[in-house]
Amino acid sequence: MTGRAAGRSGGIAVPATVLGAGLGGFVDGILLHQLLQWHHMFSSVDPPDTVPSLQMNTVGDGLFHTVTWLCVLIGLGLLYARVTSSRGRLWSSRALWGWVLVGWGLFNLVEGIICHHVFGIHHVRHGPNQLWWDLGFLALGAVLVVGGWLLQRSGRPVDLCAERVASPSPR
Repeated sequence: MTGRAAGRSGGIAVPATVLGAGLGGFVDGILLHQLLQWHHMFSSVDPPDTVPSLQMNTVGDGLFHTVTWLCVLIGLGLLYARVTSSRGRLWSSRALWGWVLVGWGLFNLVEGIICHHVFGIHHVRHGPNQLWWDLGFLALGAVLVVGGWLLQRSGRPVDLCAERVASPSPR
């Protein structure tokens, strides 16, 4: 396997995608659940219009945030384990941020299909246009996947084991 292939797909793709899924989940939870309060985890099953229902939905949101937090930790841990030197260069690489966007987009697609369409436990925004909000969420996920894929392909490959070139020591 060439360095280009190893840096692009074998090395950081999975950890960065997991990291992106976790970060995308945090954006969903913080923006849609907490700040805008458009929905909670189980708001289609148990609308949060009473204190007990809101408490149950808040627990669901907390469990959801726990999973996204674990995805972030796992993604960072895998990145740290796979990139053995020059870790600073990784954070400015298009490959990393492209895969992070792919992960965020995959989160939107999987969560959107499963929670909004298959089980219907919540929708992006409840009301007469909820299908359009749900489809827009899926479209955003697809754009993030395609954009992330293109971004990671446009960057230089990440050499996971590149040694830093030592600067000459002053005499």
